Amino acid sequence: MDLEFKRLTEASLQDIISLNNHPDVLRQMPLGSPDFDEVKAKEWVKQKDAQWEQHGYGPWAFFIDHQFAGWGGLQYEEGDADLALVLHPHFWGSGKAIYEEIIKRAFTTMGLDFITILLPLSRTRIKGVGRLGFQPDGEVEFDGVRFKRFRLFAPASPECSCS
Repeated sequence: MDLEFKRLTEASLQDIISLNNHPDVLRQMPLGSPDFDEVKAKEWVKQKDAQWEQHGYGPWAFFIDHQFAGWGGLQYEEGDADLALVLHPHFWGSGKAIYEEIIKRAFTTMGLDFITILLPLSRTRIKGVGRLGFQPDGEVEFDGVRFKRFRLFAPASPECSCS
């Protein structure tokens, strides 16, 4: 598998629109809606890409074997670097490799002490998050939707209870 991380501005708007409107993807994104058009996509890409300048991190576009596979990475959420991973269903089996690369970059290149992940309360199958080392860290609300927040500390962090 040839995996590339690129800026969202390097991905086709039509690919992003298609992904963010895909019914199987929308079932996993409670803040998404099936009316994600070109106007919304342009503004969305602009806002996501601006996080790189503002915070030193932001979401990437993922390409597998030169095909757009999805987007994600670290997004600024209320002071936290929050992990997002949104893949086209054809690439759902590639999530682990992408996740591992994001984590590596977060804790080495970017030097972050921790990252978070937000899961909607409707997600009940969450044991895998704990197996990855994420610790429960309360709940937050965005646009009227409540999420469970989990935190993963960098391996060298004194707050990390990882073994």
